[in-house]
Amino acid sequence: MDYENLPLIGPVFRFGAEDRVLDTILLAGPLVVLTMIVFGQSPVARALVGLYVATFAVYVVYNGVRR
Repeated sequence: MDYENLPLIGPVFRFGAEDRVLDTILLAGPLVVLTMIVFGQSPVARALVGLYVATFAVYVVYNGVRR
């Protein structure tokens, strides 16, 4: 499956920062927000938000150290 051919996601991958991991993390953000809206502040939703923020932070630090 070629993600660049999907209607809403394709342009992000075509014209993004040339970093598939960061693009994927940023595209997952609205899904995390939607999860919080649907499930409220349940432990599962809080864990998902914590995992999302931690993943983003670790990846940004990793890129900073790597370069």
